[in-house]
Amino acid sequence: MFDAMTMPEVEARLQAVRGRDAAADGRFFYAVLTTGVFCYPSCAARPARAENLRFFDDRAAAVAAGYRPCRRCRPDLAPRAQRRAEAVEAACRAIEQGVCDVADAQAAAGLGRAAFARLFREVTGVTPAAYAAASRQRIAQAALSAGAPVTETIYEAGFSGSGRFYEAADAMLGMKPGTWRQGGAGETVSFALGQSFLGAVLVAAAGRGICAILLGDDRDALLADLRRRFPRAAIVPAEGAFAGEVARVVRLIEAPQAGHDLPLDIRGTAFQRRVWQALRDIPPGYTASYGEVAAAIGVPGAARAVGAACAANRLAVAVPCHRVVTGTGDLSGYAWGTARKRALLARER
Repeated sequence: MFDAMTMPEVEARLQAVRGRDAAADGRFFYAVLTTGVFCYPSCAARPARAENLRFFDDRAAAVAAGYRPCRRCRPDLAPRAQRRAEAVEAACRAIEQGVCDVADAQAAAGLGRAAFARLFREVTGVTPAAYAAASRQRIAQAALSAGAPVTETIYEAGFSGSGRFYEAADAMLGMKPGTWRQGGAGETVSFALGQSFLGAVLVAAAGRGICAILLGDDRDALLADLRRRFPRAAIVPAEGAFAGEVARVVRLIEAPQAGHDLPLDIRGTAFQRRVWQALRDIPPGYTASYGEVAAAIGVPGAARAVGAACAANRLAVAVPCHRVVTGTGDLSGYAWGTARKRALLARER
């Protein structure tokens, strides 16, 4: 029945068939003597008795032995997981390129609305609507940064009209579209400096709240860093009342376990904001790996992208990227130095 196979190999394949293991699809196929069909290991058909099973390394061998493909699991096609991933990938590309909207992508996939949304979220970690919104955001930011007129950007990004665009603009851009188009020109960012056990602290705010918390040893270098991050904004010293905000930031650094209610102006892509929110959900005194954060936001395997989002964080400690470590527990990189990262974690514990 299982010629040329060792008993451990036979048992492993039997176990995969009994467990309908989709991870084994494509690695081997099984055929059923009594029905004359061959299947993927994940086939949902009622399991046959072990003595009626035959195993094949590829579909061609199963066909050559006289078996026909199962109509339920379609082993003559790519594995179901691969087909599903390809369908979602095609939908993503079409949405990104403006070829179709979410409804059209759903119809092209041949699925109902709920089934398509469930599959899309399973593969990408976000809903189709969220993906489309992030795509529109990326296109709008790129177009405005390149100097495209706002009217042209509205339609290039796939908005049906100016009303919907301006409704989304604040969350999407963090400022008015015209201001973004000018690279932040006309925006005022006020700053003040403080001192903590980690060294100098620069706190900056724009119209919506604190937009940067930077750490370092040299105050001039911190100011230069702020100007680099907001290259076309007016950088001005904050008025005296802002000293209270700086004191609150310093207290957060000194006693992070106390938490904070700082008004934050968080600017970033949809993916970055999801990562940063996940970081804020990590309690003081605890850490998570880049892979764990990726899994928490529903995108397993995106550990590198999580690392890039951490590196783009402008709000030290308030958005606690210092709580993210490697899978082995190593501290890895930190925009403000691994020594500060180690000190912050030690203080929290």
